[in-house]
Order: sequence, then C-alpha cells, then structure tokens
Amino acid sequence: MLIGEFQHTLDAKRRVALPSKFRKELGKTAVITRGLDRCLFVYSEKEWATVAKKLSELPTGQADTRNFVRLFLAGASETSTDSLGRILIPDYLKEYAGLKTKVVITGVYKRLEIWDEERWNEYKSTIEKQTDVLAEKLGEIGAY
Repeated sequence: MLIGEFQHTLDAKRRVALPSKFRKELGKTAVITRGLDRCLFVYSEKEWATVAKKLSELPTGQADTRNFVRLFLAGASETSTDSLGRILIPDYLKEYAGLKTKVVITGVYKRLEIWDEERWNEYKSTIEKQTDVLAEKLGEIGAY
C-alpha cells in the first residue's frame, strides 16, 4: 500500500529519489504518466498493466473517452530506479506538471503522485477546506 506525503528535490538532470518506503512495492521499473490536476502518476508495472488494460477496453466511439485514453497512454513512459532509488522524469512530463526544484511525492494507495511543491500546497489547502462536503458526498454513495 502506497500512502504518505514526502518532500523531495528534482535535480538538474530531472531525477527525483522515490521515498524508500515506496521502492520495494514499485519494483525496479515503474511507469510514469500524465495524471489529473496537473500532477504525474507513477505506477508499478503490475498496477500499470491493470490500469492500461481497463482503459484500452473502453469504447473508442466517444470523443471524451478516446481523448482521455490517448493522452493518458501516449504520455506514459517506463522508468527504472537507479542505485540511489531515483527515477528520471521525461521533459514533457516535467513541463506538463510544472515541476520546479521542490516536489512532493504522495502515496495514493495503488499509485504515487508527483506534484510541484507550490501547486501541491495550493491544492491541499483548497481541498482541506472542503473535507466535510466531500465526506458527505462519499457518504451519499456509501463510500464513507
């Protein structure tokens, strides 16, 4: 299970060290892609296979579905962790997420998210103000 929030630094070569508690679960090779809310999603190879299979089975006749699947899958890149537990973030993904030097890596159960630290703090501040409303909505569908 991938959970937690960690501050890290993106080096000049676009490498970031993954928190040590996540490395074993992710394995030596991971897949990184465009996420939602302008962050990056990082999946283990096994979890990526599950996600990609589900997306590939969606009907292509609907433009919204086709566009999302195309952007999500085409944006994916395999990445290997080096001996220091770092992964390389491709330029196009760094640009997409607006990553500067300081980043936050969050564990979201089956995936990691990589955020620009400033964007993460803004997002978190906004969402924290809405937790009661969000909990009620989750309660309405029986999820909380």
